Amino acid sequence: MRYPRSLYRVFDSIRVKRSGGRRWPASFADRLTHPVPGSRAVRRLIREGGMRPDLSQAPDIPVHPATELPVVAPHETAVTWVGHATCVLQIGGRVVLTDPVWSRRIPGVRRRYTEPGLPLAALPRIDAVLISHNHFDHLDAPTIRRLPRDTPMCVPGGLAWWFRRLGFREIVELDWWEQAEVAGLRLGFAPAHHWSRRTLFDGCRSLWGGWLVQAGSGTRVYFAGDSAYGRYFAEIGQRWPGIDLALLPVGAFAPRWFMKPLHMSPAEAVRACADLGAARMATIHWGTFALSAEPPLDPVRLARQAWQEAGRAPGDLWDLAVGETRRLVPAPTRPAG
Repeated sequence: MRYPRSLYRVFDSIRVKRSGGRRWPASFADRLTHPVPGSRAVRRLIREGGMRPDLSQAPDIPVHPATELPVVAPHETAVTWVGHATCVLQIGGRVVLTDPVWSRRIPGVRRRYTEPGLPLAALPRIDAVLISHNHFDHLDAPTIRRLPRDTPMCVPGGLAWWFRRLGFREIVELDWWEQAEVAGLRLGFAPAHHWSRRTLFDGCRSLWGGWLVQAGSGTRVYFAGDSAYGRYFAEIGQRWPGIDLALLPVGAFAPRWFMKPLHMSPAEAVRACADLGAARMATIHWGTFALSAEPPLDPVRLARQAWQEAGRAPGDLWDLAVGETRRLVPAPTRPAG
């Protein structure tokens, strides 16, 4: 029998209480670092057409569709950008999937600009799925339902119930700065300047954040998920130094008066990469959904410009095409931490 999602949350809370499991606060609103725009700002945004980019001409977003993942040696690391915040990370001989969204549409948004760069059916066994937060463009129910129920799901605090109701059996639920070992990889959950909401009544009921993935070789990849710019990036870099690659969002940044507390601009993403101390940056969260007012190609164009102005080596900016894979040169061994 199917119940409303709110009842599943209540049932799960009762189950956790009876089993002596971890209990989470009813709200994480105290973790907000920027006020979320209210109804007045939303009404202004709608009046000004601020969520509608100019699509009078079809955006020429680069796409290199793949039919399968490349073979990657256990000591190598590779990233394949499927689209938006969905990446396949091959690291330490394992396969990690970030914020999987294969749907053609998500609620409230027109059909995606580009098809996924890799068919979902082409994926091998997934060793860990990383979920940054519960917004529809990062947590896509139709895609999640297509995954095997024994797939390890790594989720923010307060969100495990959503996966348990779908029958997932291995769920790692973390708070900010907590770490866990999954499939031989060290995973850490980091703060982000963002928020969570899936319905009109569940704002900040679950946590939000990014993930640090470390292989036994010491290679470190940071996946930001979604975030505005702020102090946490420098703190992440201090706590987890030596990040080899940062997957950072560069899209959905206009108009700035509305988006600044929600999403980074491309220039802010480049600054965040420097704060993290990351050697390389891959551009994500663009070229897939019409979520804001900037022209569809501006995120990557402005990221390239900011990267050049920062004096960074051109080859260290991974401005991937949809479906493209890039390999990371193996890093020297570093101690876990």
